Amino acid sequence: MAFARFVRRAIDDAREERGWTVTDLATHTGVGRSTVFRWLAGDWQDYPELAKVRGFCAALDLPVAAAFRALGLPDAGPSPRRRAEDGPVEADVRVILERLADPSVPAEEKHHIRDLLRYLARRPIRRAG
Repeated sequence: MAFARFVRRAIDDAREERGWTVTDLATHTGVGRSTVFRWLAGDWQDYPELAKVRGFCAALDLPVAAAFRALGLPDAGPSPRRRAEDGPVEADVRVILERLADPSVPAEEKHHIRDLLRYLARRPIRRAG
């Protein structure tokens, strides 16, 4: 049922953040409506097709590793790590992007992050001196 909760959060976030219906979600992810409803119900005999799970995650900017963990797959793939060439700014941006993509982060928290980013993007640059 963890995967069903993962899918439910993803659908709720897509509805809130993008205004998508389940039909829109199916169109953008390439995963049929009936498959989405089966995933929500936890109704599958084997694991869902991993290619569909990857497509679902890619279209919604979700980490595939989180979906794999929800499915209970032991090899969820590498977790995002800081790259050696990343500086502190790149590392901070990566953490923010991971939070925005993480379905376990509440929508309200994501909203606050986006509001702060919009504020910072529009803020005038103050020059020293």
